[in-house]
Amino acid sequence: MAHFIDRRLNSKGKSTVNRQRFIRRYKQQIKRAVSDAIGQRSVTDLESGEKISIPARDISEPVFHTGKGGKRSVVHPGNDQFTAGDRIERPPQGQGGGAGEGDASNSGEGEDEFVFSISKDEYLDLLFDDLALPNLKKSQFDKVVEYETYRAGYQTDGVPSNLDIVRSLKGSVARRIALTGTSRKKLRELEEALAALQEDKHDNTLAILALEQEIDVLRKKIARVPFIDTFDLRFKNYDKRPVPTSKAVMFCLMDVSGSMDQVTKDMAKRFYILLYLFLTRTYENVEVVYIRHHTQAKEVDEHEFFYSQETGGTIVSSALKLMDDIVKARYSDANWNIYAAQASDGDNWADDSPYCRDLLLNQVLPVTRYFAYIEITERQHQSLWREYQQVASLSDNFVCKHIQTVNDIYPVFRELFARNEQAATSGG
Repeated sequence: MAHFIDRRLNSKGKSTVNRQRFIRRYKQQIKRAVSDAIGQRSVTDLESGEKISIPARDISEPVFHTGKGGKRSVVHPGNDQFTAGDRIERPPQGQGGGAGEGDASNSGEGEDEFVFSISKDEYLDLLFDDLALPNLKKSQFDKVVEYETYRAGYQTDGVPSNLDIVRSLKGSVARRIALTGTSRKKLRELEEALAALQEDKHDNTLAILALEQEIDVLRKKIARVPFIDTFDLRFKNYDKRPVPTSKAVMFCLMDVSGSMDQVTKDMAKRFYILLYLFLTRTYENVEVVYIRHHTQAKEVDEHEFFYSQETGGTIVSSALKLMDDIVKARYSDANWNIYAAQASDGDNWADDSPYCRDLLLNQVLPVTRYFAYIEITERQHQSLWREYQQVASLSDNFVCKHIQTVNDIYPVFRELFARNEQAATSGG
């Protein structure tokens, strides 16, 4: 058995192994710091590293030492401030604690908090630790595996129909150059020497005959190298690979109506950026469908979803109906795991909210693994929330969550996509 020791250094000359050991050891403190830090980030700054602070008391090491032992007498000097039994008060808060708060003081001491920088990859790993798509089914047909044929390079034998003529000729040219290169070089030298002797006015008949015989032998030797050999033949190789029977698509539905002010839209975008990073980092093949809606819904690309300025009135059912149409058109295969996340301020045309409930119960949720509704508002809940609460009470795969401030986004996100340990162990 071979053992490999990673002694690579990071950018500051410190051991990468020690760095990873530190992260594992203080993972809980670092995760708490990451959770606190995410609320201070901008919408476009979620995919970079982070500097986090860990209280010094959390990283203090135990100290073991040997006592002097035996009996000894110690004389301590007296003082003019305290007598036996007096209680010594702590220094005022913020003085000597290293937090940078409070007024200046001529007393008190302490230690600064430990500041630790983590990279983008480490930050995202901690951010999405223990998260997963709920109810993800790995396969609808456990014993049926589908395969697709794909090009897998070239091989030296095969059927004539798979012969690659161009690659075979390239191999032939390379072989002939390698086998006759030295002979051709010598042939050119002999021909130049022969031409020089023939131009010479002296009698060089014997030398000319010798050169001609040597040239003839070289030409026959070069001619014996075949134009193409069996070693040159290259055939296209085809192989089969299993086609994943588990496919997932996430629908992102965002309200961009006039009632959504810029602060509310920024919080919705922050949630969807978290969702996008989580999906792309945790899963290899998850499609994302972006839908913006006001009175009308429209499927858009990623850039338009986050940066378009279009707005209008509010009819939430337009987004649900468009999602249903897209599912029927592109994702009706039973192997698709369909997910949806909807963000809104809850403001909707009153007559449309009951229709949204019916659309969810009768059309959307029966084909959806998991549907998360996030209402971003500080106001009192309106008709859409009440209708959605009824849906949540009737469907296990529908969840409503409320976000009031930026600091609520990440905790709510973790609640929505927390890994189900029972499902994870059962393979569901």
